[in-house]
Amino acid sequence: MFTIRGGNIFYILGQIYVLILFLRAVLSWFPASVNSPLNPVRRFVVLVTEPVLAPFRRLIPPMGMIDISFLVAFIVVEIIVSTVLSRL
Repeated sequence: MFTIRGGNIFYILGQIYVLILFLRAVLSWFPASVNSPLNPVRRFVVLVTEPVLAPFRRLIPPMGMIDISFLVAFIVVEIIVSTVLSRL
């Protein structure tokens, strides 16, 4: 189908999305301030990942201070990318 130097474009895009999810997890460890140079990055990451994470948050309630829904969403996306998209 679509290839980039012998690679599957859908698999590559899926892996980039997994990295963006990971970036969201890392950015959540740092407090957001108004003057932070990371604000544009943070906004982009939230804008791109929230459509996938929101349904998981509705289904899985937080356990205290820990958002388990993010971990479940991350694993599900990684499984889809590694099993389905890698075979296209």
